Amino acid sequence: MQMYKVFINEVPVFFTEKNNELAGFFSVKYQELDFLNMYQQIQKNLAAKINVICDNLENDWCNFLLNFQVRSAAGGVVKNTHDEILWIYRFDTWDLPKGHIENGESKEIAAVREVEEECNVTELKIDKELETTYHVFEHKGVLVMKVTYWFAMHTNLKDFDLVPQVEEGITKVVFKSVQDSKKCLENTYGNIKLLLEQLL
Repeated sequence: MQMYKVFINEVPVFFTEKNNELAGFFSVKYQELDFLNMYQQIQKNLAAKINVICDNLENDWCNFLLNFQVRSAAGGVVKNTHDEILWIYRFDTWDLPKGHIENGESKEIAAVREVEEECNVTELKIDKELETTYHVFEHKGVLVMKVTYWFAMHTNLKDFDLVPQVEEGITKVVFKSVQDSKKCLENTYGNIKLLLEQLL
């Protein structure tokens, strides 16, 4: 089922086509959606999971994006030769390496560069593109929609000198087994959990 999944203050707001209502979600038609009111309810922790039902998913999603300043980022789900996954620890939360796409830079090149810069991991090879994630945050009074393109990657390096990019607030960089990665899902962001639950 085609849908767009965005997290606003960790509240999942999923856009689906009509006749595709999601169990456990509060449903609202896009035509009846009062975004600012919804956002205020989320800010006050008064909203749970929301399913926005669209007559035309692509058109309604594009119109929804007009509420935001859209920023693009790219990152990687990186595995080593032991099938361990690369994690970073930032702001007391487990996360995956990612960052802003520079002007004139492809999302693939940006994803590799960000992993290298944030973790000091090299010899990266992209295996495939993964699901794109969306999350909303407020920056200096402006609502921002962060669109992050993810890639499955691997490195065949045997010896690592993992170095966290401390100027970006990263305090730890570590490869974790699949079992330990599942534990990290208990302390990560909703969009990261959504991405990795399909892979672990």
